Amino acid sequence: MNEHDGEIRILVVCLGNICRSPTAHGVLQRKLEDAGLDGRVQVDSAGTGDYHIGKMPDPRACEAAAGRGYDLTGLRARQVEPGDFKRFHLILAADSENYADLVALAPSAADRDKVRFLLDFAASPDQEVPDPYAEADEAFDRVLDLAEEAADGLVEAVQTGEWVTYASA
Repeated sequence: MNEHDGEIRILVVCLGNICRSPTAHGVLQRKLEDAGLDGRVQVDSAGTGDYHIGKMPDPRACEAAAGRGYDLTGLRARQVEPGDFKRFHLILAADSENYADLVALAPSAADRDKVRFLLDFAASPDQEVPDPYAEADEAFDRVLDLAEEAADGLVEAVQTGEWVTYASA
């Protein structure tokens, strides 16, 4: 697949799909819209776990995101499924545990090649987005900082065509 095949599909994944991945989903969607790329890129989010299927993002994630102008309230948690590897060009893990779970779930070697870290697109030296679920409210701001940085990098990668170097050929 390459950038000329039509719509680019990106899936962001964390554990429960109520904190990190919906935050990154909302941030990336908004930044793509602002860059005029929303019609060219589809974003979704999911969790490797089945703990919160059908639920809204954590209220603290929604509140922190709203404070920066992002609306997460329309998102609902879902679990990653094997078909996602066929639907998405890039599958971006929030941390190494979810990365390993995604690689194990991937139906083929080509599908495993689609799995990357969300922060591969950030200038930050961090590789993992820390899970804020059991942390203080300030942890949600850190997730937003990292999501914004990764989203900026992703938007640039889409604009320049460099995103294909992260996706399976």
